[in-house]
Amino acid sequence: MKNLVKNACLSLTFLSLIPTTAAAVSKGNQSSASFDWSSVIEAIIQVESEGNPRAVSGNSVGAMQITPILVKECNAILKKRKSDKRFTMNDRYSVEKSKEMFLLIQSQHNKANNVEKAIRSWNGGPRYSVRATNKYYTKVMRHLK
Repeated sequence: MKNLVKNACLSLTFLSLIPTTAAAVSKGNQSSASFDWSSVIEAIIQVESEGNPRAVSGNSVGAMQITPILVKECNAILKKRKSDKRFTMNDRYSVEKSKEMFLLIQSQHNKANNVEKAIRSWNGGPRYSVRATNKYYTKVMRHLK
């Protein structure tokens, strides 16, 4: 019951802070390409690296702290879509390429453009645990403009 109340409070807080984003999410009919992820991306960048494109923590690097596994997943998505484009490990240091990877992941795994799912899965992967990602989700929400 506590988790239900907590999640309801977080959701209400989120909805009051970003009414236009919440409306777009609830419609669920925008593609990730036309959905404005910029405020979510900027909040993630602040939490992950405080904006430092050269940040390194273990095998996570760049402003969005991208792992080799995420680069591999992005390249698999591109291959499946029959695109010739591929990301390299060095692309993780590019803020623009990191944003492209984020958008690609959302377009594949978050077709409804659910902001909470985007934030939690960025931290905990596609099969994230709500409990394990609560701290991260709260931090990102604090930075969301």
